Amino acid sequence: MAIGAAFFTPLSPASADIERACRQSDRVASRSLCNCIGRVADAKLSRTEQRTVAKWFSDPDQAQETRQSDRVSDNRLWKRYKAFGETAAQVCS
Repeated sequence: MAIGAAFFTPLSPASADIERACRQSDRVASRSLCNCIGRVADAKLSRTEQRTVAKWFSDPDQAQETRQSDRVSDNRLWKRYKAFGETAAQVCS
């Protein structure tokens, strides 16, 4: 499984952004959980998408704007984000 292989590679700079945002969010999350989420992000999202999603941890309104947007690129990002979230929930729980 491609996801499993991703757990043995170093975090990319973009996934480090997601891991850092996870740890700094007001949600209770352990370092290992945030690390796992970062590794799933590496497997499921592009670097650009990861940087965008990392911003959503501190500004959830940006995520809402993307979700409600009519732009094709935003719809594509939202679908990939949902898939990332579902995978992270399965792998990191």
